[in-house]
Formats: sequence, C-alpha cells, structure tokens
Amino acid sequence: MARGTLIIIGGPTASGKTEAAVNLASHFGTEVISADSRQFYQAMRIGTARPSVGELGGVNHHFLGHLDITETWSAGRFAREAEPVLQELLKTRGMVVLVGGSGLYIDALIRGMDPLPRSDPRLREKLQGRAKQHGLASLVEELATLDPASHARIDRNNPHRVIRALEVCLLTGKPFSAQRTGTRDREDVRLVRIAMDMPREQLYARIDARVDRMVADGLVDEARSLLQHRERNALQTVGYRELFAHFDGALALDAAVALIKQHTRNYAKRQMTWLRRDEGWKWVAPGDTTRMIAVSEAQA
Repeated sequence: MARGTLIIIGGPTASGKTEAAVNLASHFGTEVISADSRQFYQAMRIGTARPSVGELGGVNHHFLGHLDITETWSAGRFAREAEPVLQELLKTRGMVVLVGGSGLYIDALIRGMDPLPRSDPRLREKLQGRAKQHGLASLVEELATLDPASHARIDRNNPHRVIRALEVCLLTGKPFSAQRTGTRDREDVRLVRIAMDMPREQLYARIDARVDRMVADGLVDEARSLLQHRERNALQTVGYRELFAHFDGALALDAAVALIKQHTRNYAKRQMTWLRRDEGWKWVAPGDTTRMIAVSEAQA
C-alpha cells in the first residue's frame, strides 16, 4: 500500500524545474527535496544556478547549499540522508516534490543503487594521472571501446564520471552499463514523473542567457575563489573548468564563456537522453502548472 506521493520534477538544465517544483509544493502544501548534486555546495552558488531566496517562493528546500566544498557526497550518501526527510514529509504532508538534474541521484532515491565494486585507489590514481598527462579525451576514447553504451550517455566532460565508469569496466572486465541493473521503482510510495517539455531552440537560448547572467552576477570571481580546490570532484563541472583554464592562460575570457555555453548545451542534451530512456515521464510545458497538478492528482 502506497504511503503518499512523490512528485519527481525532471528536465534539462535551465528548463524551469525550480519554478515548477515551487509551484507544485505551494499548491500541495509540502516541501522540496533537491537532487542537484552540484547545488549541494555552499560556495558554488552562481556557477550551479542555485535558486535565490526569492526563487524558492517561501517553500522549504532540503539539500541546497548545505555542504562545504571540502566534503564529498555520493548518490548513495544522498539517498541515505534524503530517506528520513522523505519519510517525515510523507507522514506529515502526504505529498513531496523531488527536483533535480542529477539522474543518478534521483534514481538512487527512487530505485536504489546497483551493487558496483568499490573504488580501487591505485587504479583510480593511475586513471587520474592519465587524465592529467594526456587529457580526459584519452580516457573517453577507451571508454568508447570498452563500453559504447556508457560512452553514449555519460557526461564526457566530467572526469569523475568518466573515470568511475572506466574503473568499473577495468575492475570487472564487463561494461559499466551492463552492471547497471535498472532496479525497479520503489513501491512504498506513489511516484509521479513530470519532465519539462521545451523546444530545443528555446532551451538553448535560455541556457545562453543564463550563462550571461551568471557572468554578470560574479561567476568569474566565484570561480577564482575556488581555484585552490580545483581538483575536488565537485568542481569537475561545466562553468568552473573552463574558467580555471582561463586563469591558467589557456583561454581568453570570452572563449571560456563561449565554451561554458557550448558544454552546458551538450550537458542538457545528455540529460534529455537520460529522461527519454524512461517512458514513465509525463512531458509538460514548464509554465503549465494546471497540467502538472492534474498529472500529480491523476489516479491518486
């Protein structure tokens, strides 16, 4: 017997997920659990487009800006920490909204984690050394050979994700993708999946405009303040890596900003691929709150 409803708001970056989550949480009198793994970090406010107080609309959000840049969280850690919050909200509110662009973190909470091997420190160090010496492209190329399926959908600009996938392939002798079992949805709560539906041209225009706002809001100074932490996994992400290259003298500022836009568009395309793999998503225009409410209440 289901004990309440979990509404999952998905969609590519800059597609309006936060606004949709706030509108639904306000309507149903509940709170929001954030599953955006980069917005967890307090110091990464601008580069991750973490919502402002005004954008949160007075709705309580969990797991926003709660980590120091020196802390490391995994999808499994997120699921363990989010579970008691979810249970309490289901008990007291009946409905909960989960929002974020990090598909692995969403899956960890609603499907659990696959039993993958633990990281091997020596192999991890070797792969990291190769990435530094020869560039991440060499590891991406090897992943394409060992596991074409993972290569097709992974964030190929994220060293942590690429190295982990390649590490599992090398440790087990099997493709990383073959070990992702796609475990079944949990059945103790009713799940509703709503994805932001927007024409690609409009999405890309929104991405470009948001990057321009980030720069105007101080992204360059934020990235410079984090330069000493550049090797941490949290900063192996679009928006920071390009500016670190600028600080190194490898890119002019305008070229770095152009790359941030390009890489963000690439990331959005991969997010769409992840969403399209699951037919359970209901695609709704970002501003159509009425439709989202109807989807959430259907067969409740």
